[in-house]
Amino acid sequence: MIDKQVESAAAAVADIPDGATIAVGGFGLSGNPMALIEALLAQGTTDLSIISNNCGVDDWGLGVLLAEQRIRKMTSSYVGENKEFERQFLEGDLELELTPQGTLAEKLRAGGAGIAAFYTPTGVGTQVAEGGLPRRYDGRGGVAVASPVKETRTFTVGGSAREYVLEEGIVADFALVHALRGDRHGNLVFNKAARNFNPLAAMSGRVCIAQVEELVEPGEIDADAVHLPGIYVHRIVEVGTDIEKRIERRTVAAGVEGA
Repeated sequence: MIDKQVESAAAAVADIPDGATIAVGGFGLSGNPMALIEALLAQGTTDLSIISNNCGVDDWGLGVLLAEQRIRKMTSSYVGENKEFERQFLEGDLELELTPQGTLAEKLRAGGAGIAAFYTPTGVGTQVAEGGLPRRYDGRGGVAVASPVKETRTFTVGGSAREYVLEEGIVADFALVHALRGDRHGNLVFNKAARNFNPLAAMSGRVCIAQVEELVEPGEIDADAVHLPGIYVHRIVEVGTDIEKRIERRTVAAGVEGA
């Protein structure tokens, strides 16, 4: 069996070129592959097209790449919490393909499963299907690029006829993901909310690079405990358990803080 361990995050991302399309795992700031993102920042890679649920915050997650204007296009479902994202988008420096969250998840999964496209009811009757969503502004308040009209079709499901919109699967050049634990064969285990989008991003990448907090020997992870099999993972780097983890907004019930 192939040992997929790479000695450092820098070595793991060294061949990602300018202009690459990259699927990045994480949900909010949970499960962000920060070591890999920072390595990509350090090597100067630019003109990137990123597929991720969101774009981090101004100084964390994918926000660190955005701040240096390394991202050309974002395909996301949530773009709040990031003022720099707003500025670049409204000024015409950043293209955005806004996608419903469940649709984005399925587009990633479909791409990884070899499914070219699928029909979904989500977005029917809105600009998601009818076109016209701003993708890039011209910097003067006008829309330079708008989303296209998508194919729709009526299917009878459960005895009821309903309209569905055609969505294409996503296959990225690379995927960057974070996992709690992995073995040298690339089998991964994710922790709680970090499991959101990380397995799907991993599946969609032609080359998947995983950072793990703990790297173990093959066989130490019970087969029934594996969340993502190693067939989807091509490189794995251990980053340790003491890495920094951030929360966008810490909210506690009255009288609980400090308890």
